[in-house]
Amino acid sequence: MAMAVAQHRESSNSSINKHLTDSGKYVRYTAEQVDALERVYSECPKPSSLRRQQLIRECPILSNIEPKQIKVWFQNRRCREKQRNESSRLQTVNRKLTAMNKLLMEENDRLQKQVSQLVCENGYMRQQLQTVNASAATDASCDSVVTTPQHSLRDANNPAGLLSIAEETLAEFLSKATGTAVDWVQMPGMKPGPDSVGIFAISQSCSGVAARACGLVSLEPTKIAEILKDRPSWFRDCRSLEVFTMFPAGNGGTVELVYSQVYAPMTLAPARDFWTLRYTTSLENGSLVVCERSLSGSGAGPNAAAASQFVRAEMLPSGYLIRPCEGGGSIIHIVDHLNLEAWSVPEVLRPLYESSKVVAHKMTIAALRYIRQIAQETSGEVVYGFGRQPAVLRTFSQRLSRGFNDAINGFNDDGWSLMSCDGAEDVIIAVNSTKNLGSTSNPSNSFSFLGGILCAKASMLLQNVPPAVLVRFLREHRSEWADFNVDAYSAASLKAGSYAFPGMRPTRFTGSQVIMPLGHTIEHEELLEVIRLEGHSLAQEDAFISRDIHLLQICSGIDENAVGACSELVFAPIDEMFPDDAPLLPSGFRVIPLDSKTRDAQDAVNTSRTLDLTTSLEVGPATNHSAGDALSSHSTRSVLTIAFQFPFESNLQDNVATMARQYVRSVISSVQRVAMAISPSGLCPSVGPKLSPSSPEALTLAHWICQSYKYYLGAELLSSDSLGGDSVLKHLWHHQDAILCCSLKSLPIFIFANQTGLDMLETTLVALQDITLDKIFDESGRKALCADFAKLMEQGFAYLPGGICMSTMGRHVSYEQAVAWKVLAADESTVHCLAFSFVNWSFV
Repeated sequence: MAMAVAQHRESSNSSINKHLTDSGKYVRYTAEQVDALERVYSECPKPSSLRRQQLIRECPILSNIEPKQIKVWFQNRRCREKQRNESSRLQTVNRKLTAMNKLLMEENDRLQKQVSQLVCENGYMRQQLQTVNASAATDASCDSVVTTPQHSLRDANNPAGLLSIAEETLAEFLSKATGTAVDWVQMPGMKPGPDSVGIFAISQSCSGVAARACGLVSLEPTKIAEILKDRPSWFRDCRSLEVFTMFPAGNGGTVELVYSQVYAPMTLAPARDFWTLRYTTSLENGSLVVCERSLSGSGAGPNAAAASQFVRAEMLPSGYLIRPCEGGGSIIHIVDHLNLEAWSVPEVLRPLYESSKVVAHKMTIAALRYIRQIAQETSGEVVYGFGRQPAVLRTFSQRLSRGFNDAINGFNDDGWSLMSCDGAEDVIIAVNSTKNLGSTSNPSNSFSFLGGILCAKASMLLQNVPPAVLVRFLREHRSEWADFNVDAYSAASLKAGSYAFPGMRPTRFTGSQVIMPLGHTIEHEELLEVIRLEGHSLAQEDAFISRDIHLLQICSGIDENAVGACSELVFAPIDEMFPDDAPLLPSGFRVIPLDSKTRDAQDAVNTSRTLDLTTSLEVGPATNHSAGDALSSHSTRSVLTIAFQFPFESNLQDNVATMARQYVRSVISSVQRVAMAISPSGLCPSVGPKLSPSSPEALTLAHWICQSYKYYLGAELLSSDSLGGDSVLKHLWHHQDAILCCSLKSLPIFIFANQTGLDMLETTLVALQDITLDKIFDESGRKALCADFAKLMEQGFAYLPGGICMSTMGRHVSYEQAVAWKVLAADESTVHCLAFSFVNWSFV
């Protein structure tokens, strides 16, 4: 025993001595050795053992250091860099959260003041109502409405007068931006918080329509002011902005007289123009302010010839308050307050000009989003495909929007003139013989040899059609309306001169399209993409010419949760390898929801209720919608504007006009059919919605699915408390797994999917019926299905292993397991369809 203890002590002493000896080998680095290692680290942060040994051989100053010690140095160096990067990231996040917290606290203080003011007004009103003279009480009641005196151009023809108006404008704007001069209510669908884009509000009761936004942007105040003052760059509806008078003011500021023009959003209303005074100045606290208001007068700017096509609208004190943040960036307050002269449009369209939500989406929110987009592009956070720079892609989007607005408005000073109009409800044909599609930098892209451009356009009212759903359907299912087949007479008219314009060759669209993402805004509210359409030529002699058509396309407003947003699909034919200055001739669709001014505040309450399934089955993925919101969108109307442009040669103008009218009328018919199909107005719960002509009612099919699942698998698909009455359909619709049903035809086609299934395939119930079963599985999934199909048909159910399937948008979807079973009809002797349940799916 003693001998064992002695041996153990001897072994321990030997281990300690060895450790001390090894630790003695550690060599402290000299400055020259650290520099040498840093140079290697900059090239290769994680060198292999061979590279470290080579380093020792090549650098004599490292010869006294062991390879293991060098390995530890690189490990520590990587760790230090990771810690520094993480510390820097956390500091940046902390600065942003601090600034956002400050903004939210200020907003809370403003709301507290507003509550106090309203309580005071309420008490005062109660006191006055108790008096005998009710009319006097009404006259004496407090009101939060801000009245704005008119300022004429004639009264402001001297610097002193303009500066006085500017100071008055500044005071009124600041009272709206940070005070309680306007009763602001939260923008429906826009919840404030650190993760949101900003804080958005609309006016509840004030003259005109007003919207407000607050947000944090990682740009300096002067840069933000420069961008926002260039309104045509971010406000897509702004046609032009010109400064006529400018003189310096105090604090390094300026006073300007500005004339601007705004496009009409449709063919049924005239465009707007503004004469405004714009005041740019700095406050004592270092904030930068750009405020603006209208001046009354008859000046029409340089476009006096087209003055008859504009209605002079009024801008009440509006603008931007930009405050610098500690550590960089800025907090920005935006206020837009307008009187759009609703009297000048047909009565049915007046809600569009009386809605603060429209101003919020088109101007206020658009401005803040554009600033954030520029900030992220500047920091290098935005990555785009096709090797295009973000600025180039933004230019493409702006050119598409501007070209589409030009086609809709058809201003005389742009060279447009009406060729014919067969009535208010029919297609309007406008011709422009002076439009230049060419490029100054590349004359080969010019179309100056063409006789001109012809535009066929029309606007119509749609009942009970959600704009986002309609535009999304038009984007995903072009075959429903984009058939380039024209009769032989019209095809001959196109043949002679239009070959030079890409995409205008007479072609029948076969229904196959490939969507290639090009870019998108940071919140995906607008998508820029290239579309390749596969077709075949109508002319025999064109058999060897490429049949594919390429389109550059922007799509916006397809988020159903964006209450009151305009939805657009605008595209233009392009060459397969389009240059940055490629000529564009945009065509497309614009759907604008009509809603009354009095319902702006009601929508904020409606968004907290529960979706009524039976009123939304055909609408598609309307997740997180409310019953009130659903009824609001389904019971209101929207305006659809269609505009298509065609190039022509002078001697073929009449032929192209005939073809254009015929084509646009066919598009209108197709869109009307689509609108009727996706409209929920025809779904009466008492009758029961039919999912397809051969399908039973939705409620009946839901019962069949659940009963068949229990029959074959011996378990309940839904919880036992949800198996009675109409609740089966509701619970099946909201089931956490994606449940889809397909027909038993030789080529199985989907006939039903619950909300989760529609979300997984990124489609709608109507569009679902164009998808075949084989299209959603990848190769391994199809093999697994084929292997188990016989088993499925024999025993009535089958478990499929996890795998990958594909959504209609080309995204990969992984699922943990899939269950397939037969769906028996009521008599339990007829197999109606097959059902699939995809468990725990997610986008890859």
